[in-house]
Amino acid sequence: MSDYGLEVLWLLILASLGLSVVAVVFSILHQRHSQTPAVAYTAGKDVASDAARKVLREFEKNGHSADAALVTWSPDTLRKILADELPETQVIVVSNREPYIHNTRDDGVELLVPASGLVSALEPITRACAGTWIAYGGGSADRLTVDKNDRVEVPPGKPSYTLRRVWLTEEEYQGYYLGFANEGLWPLCHIAFTRPIFRALDWEAYESVNRKFADTVVAEARNERPIVLVQDYHFALLPRMIRERMPEAIVITFWHIPWPNSEVYSICPWRERILDGLLGSSIIGFHTQFHANNFAESVDRFLESRIERADAAISYGGRTTLVHAYP
Repeated sequence: MSDYGLEVLWLLILASLGLSVVAVVFSILHQRHSQTPAVAYTAGKDVASDAARKVLREFEKNGHSADAALVTWSPDTLRKILADELPETQVIVVSNREPYIHNTRDDGVELLVPASGLVSALEPITRACAGTWIAYGGGSADRLTVDKNDRVEVPPGKPSYTLRRVWLTEEEYQGYYLGFANEGLWPLCHIAFTRPIFRALDWEAYESVNRKFADTVVAEARNERPIVLVQDYHFALLPRMIRERMPEAIVITFWHIPWPNSEVYSICPWRERILDGLLGSSIIGFHTQFHANNFAESVDRFLESRIERADAAISYGGRTTLVHAYP
């Protein structure tokens, strides 16, 4: 994939985090003859380019593109752009919730499509890219509907991408999801009235499940530079785990819940590990600038890092991560 193609794709994926797809695409197409890559790989480091930062700053300032009004976006438009400009790109989505669930009934197998804003936002991207969606297989008939590699082509009737299911034991699910994610991180980040509960066994399950998903991402990747879209607080450790095994992957993480101030965040016994895990990302997205600022403040307090506020970037461990708000 060319440097130009990489930049187009990177900014396209940013669109899935809340920017207008068409406006982002046309902002980049204006730079078609520029060969500056969005990510430069030198000496094992990935550094956000000045060109990509410039586009993001301009986009955040104006919020639109004049050319964007000339085109109506649709999955077919996106599919054509990807086919023309990025024919060899693989997009992998990682989430706890799967876009299709199979359950057993007395009269056979029932297909459920969960009501989820995340699924609604990302499925058109995944379909257009003929991508791979990795998720926990929790349906009672999920195991009956996959092939020998735990894959099922979706949507039914008109398959356009692959759903790769990951199986968890009851103990893993209790510790990773019900325990650490929902009794620890969720109340911590929401500053809820209920004090967060952090148990060592839950942390071990959370780490183990993140590792299991990292193994699956690596197994599903067709090349060394996939685009991996990591979704939400269930996978704070996953970006670093992917980065360690696939240094050239572009990992884009969206944190769908608030991020608390550093004083509240300090309650978490594994605060440094979580920050380190997230900073394996190329980009981290939050819903508000306030939450993005809180994240940067936490990193500044607990890790040896450099906060580049003008570029909304954090330099840590020889790499740079862009941190932006996508309302």
